[in-house]
Amino acid sequence: MNRRLATLGLAALSLPAAAQAVQLRIGTIVPKGSVHHQSLLELVEGWRAAQGAGAKAVVFTDGSQGGEHELLRRMRVGQLQGAMLSAAGLREIDPGVAALQTLPLLFRSWEELDHVREKLRPQLEKRLADKGFIVISWGDAGWVRFFSKNPAARPDDFKQQKFFSWGAEPEQQAIMKSLGYTPVPLEANDVLPAIQTGMIQVVPTTPYFALATQIYSSAPHMLDLNWAPVVGAVVVTQKAWESMNPAAQAALKTGGEKAGLATRAQARKEVDEAVAAMVKRGLKVTKPTPEQMKEWNELAERLYPRIRGQMVPAETFDEVMAQLKAFRGAR
Repeated sequence: MNRRLATLGLAALSLPAAAQAVQLRIGTIVPKGSVHHQSLLELVEGWRAAQGAGAKAVVFTDGSQGGEHELLRRMRVGQLQGAMLSAAGLREIDPGVAALQTLPLLFRSWEELDHVREKLRPQLEKRLADKGFIVISWGDAGWVRFFSKNPAARPDDFKQQKFFSWGAEPEQQAIMKSLGYTPVPLEANDVLPAIQTGMIQVVPTTPYFALATQIYSSAPHMLDLNWAPVVGAVVVTQKAWESMNPAAQAALKTGGEKAGLATRAQARKEVDEAVAAMVKRGLKVTKPTPEQMKEWNELAERLYPRIRGQMVPAETFDEVMAQLKAFRGAR
């Protein structure tokens, strides 16, 4: 009997990966029903079919598993196998990713962002993999605009108002304070109640997120200024990746590339659509004058030396600048 049980145990251990129960639980703060949520659903369904019998996939939206810092913690302890993270979360794994999102007024077009990201992509993916995370796809979610309770057009207009700031970015908070601004560190789920109660008065976010979460109802003024793009990626843990069969890995990578292209195109389109929808509901848009834009550009120029080496590794910062200069020169 013991010999028979031992034989059965060895047989179970030798079952192919497709026959074992493999789970893919992915968390994100994006709203349910958004283009990013739909892309994740399609991605995990393709993975589940390729992984085969016993494969289970779940997508958690709306920050139900916590903010991006918490999503990372859950992946590291095995409660989640993957997440869709913005650069604010990815930089906790490798700070180089912050170069795509934290340099204000640097990118003048989506074409510039696409060029720089593709140039940096091999090294960023390698560094993330070295730290235990496999990139499945890259995406973005629109330009960050400033939504505020009170009208504001110049940099100094915002010094009397408290800003939402990502809780896991103490370097950014220190820079803001040194320039006379007041950051309030929060997780994404805390932003709406904070703006409603007056704990904060300004939310730097994308128009689509402001519309989907109704932030604009409490912050009805938007500065029409493309401060920076929101860039992110879908990642899975190395452990989860290695538990998948080759067909499932290929399905994730292929599906991820397709999803990245589709979501980037749709998210960029939704910037103007979301603004138009909010204007119909009372949003007031302020367009900076040329003189005010000069002030904003001067602020950005003052920020770059502080960001270099603190929020973005110096070598990555320098490469972004070099790639951008080369791209503009070629155009």
